[in-house]
Amino acid sequence: MYCVYTDKTQEPKEQPMELFINNKSGAPIYDQIYNQIKQQIISGALQPDEAMPSIRGLARDLRISVITTKRAYDELEKEGFLYAVPAKGFFVAPKNTELLREENLKKIEAHLTEAVRLSVSCGLSREELREMLELLWEG
Repeated sequence: MYCVYTDKTQEPKEQPMELFINNKSGAPIYDQIYNQIKQQIISGALQPDEAMPSIRGLARDLRISVITTKRAYDELEKEGFLYAVPAKGFFVAPKNTELLREENLKKIEAHLTEAVRLSVSCGLSREELREMLELLWEG
């Protein structure tokens, strides 16, 4: 497992970006980078228009291939989380509220799918599950 801190180039007072690469996780390295950067953007740890580390610099710091880093950045750009400026590098895209809503809906659906699966496996009725959801909703 690696813990890497990279310096950003936009402003000297910024905190370094944290990325953790786990070679034992089974997940591809580009996917680990993609998920961690995406999560930092969604959480607000990375701000809109903030400069990202260069592809080569990040690859060097993580001791991985430039191709791997580029693949993660390209995926983030394709999904609207980053944008590229020729001869300047990649930057955090302004938050797209519809995109963030869609991401959250995917997470909710995954959790609800698991809740339904568990409910069925222990014999809980649809009405009992609905009542539980209402109680949780009310706090």
